[in-house]
Amino acid sequence: MKLWYSFSKELSLSSKSWYFYIEVGMSVVLLLILLFVIPENFDSNGKQYLYLDLPQVVRDRYEKSLLEEDLDETVELVELEADDRTFAAALYETEESKIYLLDTKEALDAVSESERVPVVHVRVNEDNQIIHTYYLQGYETSKLRNLLMVYHNRLAGHDVIEDYSDNIEVRKLYQEARPLSDKENIIPVFLTFNGSLMSLFIIAAYIFLDKNEGIVKAYAITASSVWHYLLSKIGVIIVTSIVTTLIVTVPIMGLQPNYLAMLLFVVSSGFFAASLGLFLTSFYKDIVEAFGAMYIVIVIMIMPSISYFTPSWDPYWVKIIPSYAMLQSFKEIISVDGNMAYVMVASLGFAVLGLDIFILANYRFKKTLSL
Repeated sequence: MKLWYSFSKELSLSSKSWYFYIEVGMSVVLLLILLFVIPENFDSNGKQYLYLDLPQVVRDRYEKSLLEEDLDETVELVELEADDRTFAAALYETEESKIYLLDTKEALDAVSESERVPVVHVRVNEDNQIIHTYYLQGYETSKLRNLLMVYHNRLAGHDVIEDYSDNIEVRKLYQEARPLSDKENIIPVFLTFNGSLMSLFIIAAYIFLDKNEGIVKAYAITASSVWHYLLSKIGVIIVTSIVTTLIVTVPIMGLQPNYLAMLLFVVSSGFFAASLGLFLTSFYKDIVEAFGAMYIVIVIMIMPSISYFTPSWDPYWVKIIPSYAMLQSFKEIISVDGNMAYVMVASLGFAVLGLDIFILANYRFKKTLSL
C-alpha cells in the first residue's frame, strides 16, 4: 500500500510537471512528422549520368536499348544545373534508376564536380569495344568498385555469371512476413529514443529537482523506504513511456502490432533505462555535473541506429549495446508475424539487467542519504 500511495503521489505530481508535457509533446511532434513529412516509401531510384562518346550507329542502338527499359518507353528532355550553368539531357526512367544522357564531356565533368556523384564516360576503344569509364568520388566502397568492374563485362562472361547466379540458394527466414514500408521502418527508432531512452534523461531531471528541494535527503528521517521512492519514480516514467509509445504507434500502424508484447517490452526496457538513469544520478549533485556522463551514454546508445539503417555495417560490438536489442524488438513487434521469441528474451534480459542496476542504485542512494 505504501508503494501504491507513493506511486500515485508521484504520478499526480509529474502530471503537473512540464517534463511530462515535454515527453507527450515530443511524441505528438514525431507523430506529425510521420503523418505529414515522411513518405510511405522513399524514392530509392538511383541516378546515373552518362556521356555517350560513340559512333552514331552504336549510339542509336544504345539509346534504343535504354528506351525499351523505360517505364513509359518515352524519353524526356530535361535541363540540369551544374557549376552555375545549364546543360541539356535526355532522361530515361527505369524501375531501378533515372538515367541522364548528357550531350558533352564538359557537361559530364560539371555534373561530377557539382553533384559529387559517380558519372560514366561511354566510348569505343581501338578494338571497337564499348568501354565504360567511371569517374568516382573516392567515398565508394570496395564492393561497389568491384561490382562496377564486372557489371559491364556480363556480356563477355554472360554464361559464367548467369550460371553462378542461378545456382545461388536464397532462403526466406520468415515466409509469411510482410516487409515494412519506409515510414513504418522508422517507427522503431522513434519508439526506442522517445520511449525508452528518454526515460534516462527524464528520471534524472526528476531526481535532481527533488535533490535541489531536499526531498531526497528527507528520506533519511522518514519511515518510508528509499526503494519505494525510487520505484515510484520508475513507475511514472514507465506509464509516460506507454502513453507516448501508443501516441506514435496507433495512428500509423493501427491493429497490426502485437500490443501485448509491446506493453511488456516497454515496461521492461523502460525499467532498465530508468534504473540506469537513477544509478547515474546517484553520483552527481545536479544535472550540470551529470551531463557529461549522460551525454556519453546517449551517444553510445545512438550507435546501433546507424547499423539499423545500414545493415551492411553491423559489427559484433554494436550488438551488445542495449539499444540494438530495443530497435530490433520494436521492429519485430510492429511487423506482421514478427519474431516474438526474440522480443520475450529481450524483455526478460532487460528486466533482469534493470533489476540488478536498480539494486545498485538503491544502495547508492542509501549511501548518499547517510553522508
